Amino acid sequence: MTRVVVTGLGAISSQGVGVPHIWAALCRGESGIRDVTRFDVKDFACSRGGEIAGFHLPDGLVGPEEAVDLATQFMLTAAAEAMRDAGWSGRAADTTGTGVVLSTNFGGAISGEAVMADLLGRGKTRSDDFKEFLYQSCADRVAEALQLGGPRTMLSLSCASGTAAIGYALDLIRFGHARAVLAGGYDSLSRFAWSGLSALRTMTKDVVRPFDKNRAGTLFSEGAGALLLETEESARARGARIYAEVAGAGVNNNAFHMTAPSKEGAGSAAVMRAALADAGLRPEEVDHINAHGTGTKPNDVTETQAIKAVFGPHAYAMPITSIKSSAGHLMGAAGSIEAIASILSIRDGTIPPTTNYRDPDPECDLPLVANEKKEVAVRCVLSNSAGIGGCNAAVIFRRI
Repeated sequence: MTRVVVTGLGAISSQGVGVPHIWAALCRGESGIRDVTRFDVKDFACSRGGEIAGFHLPDGLVGPEEAVDLATQFMLTAAAEAMRDAGWSGRAADTTGTGVVLSTNFGGAISGEAVMADLLGRGKTRSDDFKEFLYQSCADRVAEALQLGGPRTMLSLSCASGTAAIGYALDLIRFGHARAVLAGGYDSLSRFAWSGLSALRTMTKDVVRPFDKNRAGTLFSEGAGALLLETEESARARGARIYAEVAGAGVNNNAFHMTAPSKEGAGSAAVMRAALADAGLRPEEVDHINAHGTGTKPNDVTETQAIKAVFGPHAYAMPITSIKSSAGHLMGAAGSIEAIASILSIRDGTIPPTTNYRDPDPECDLPLVANEKKEVAVRCVLSNSAGIGGCNAAVIFRRI
């Protein structure tokens, strides 16, 4: 089977612009959560999230007169960084065989709000607003800006989206449909999204406390993450730096309930087993899990149950962390940025902490990297994701 590796990383979040800044903030346990100011939150129960402040789209990614949705701007920024990081940046290289697989929960929701305001007679829609609202618009923009001429796909699998995009990119390369694929996830905070998320009643007024006994919910953030995947043969032929191998991935759904996790985390357990089987790995070969870890009561318990079901006694030998404690829940970008953190844990031998952890929960008794980063050799990481609607995804990265 074709061996697939990661050669480029890019990200933007409320913790910073660029992978080095975000990784440093994660390792320090520095929170990106602040008061939301982009829209009026006075009518909502929660007013805090991971909003990106003072953002400006880098020059050269779109024409000077073009109106581009904010979420798409985030994805363009992360994608351009990943291509530069890989030493394979757009127009300077032959990227005709490079595909694009992007994922999102809400797509161009801010542009969609402008369209809705126009329909209700409350505003005037720009000519680009409807186009920018369409989900495929971001993939179109990224492919054009970076001259990526391979297969182009958009996914939306709720909060499993970013991880699922990596799994699909892996398959495209393995089956010879592309020699390289840019895989990414993105989302922005908007009043439209906030209304829907608030209706779920999963947000806390406090801080995100994954696996803590007193956890009260999650907080949502915006941003984008991008990874360039390519064949090992391609990477070595062009002398690229290799971060890690994408050893395997799995995607499924619970077929159970729109919002509740499946009983005892059965769907999550199944997707982790699928990723292990795809990678040809035994459970005890995984050194670390970057957990979904939303900080909600049912999800953290069922994820713990799923990990125990898959890994047995080895579950107590693997450090586990949830970066949502400091980064917030990045929605469509969550799996992408968690994958980046997983890869950098392999590179640096550092696991970022689960912050805000104070009181152990007997039902979530796995070895958590609590409040301070952990320095430990990491060879193999599983990054786990789940989403509303019952979508699950897992991806495994391995040192090469």
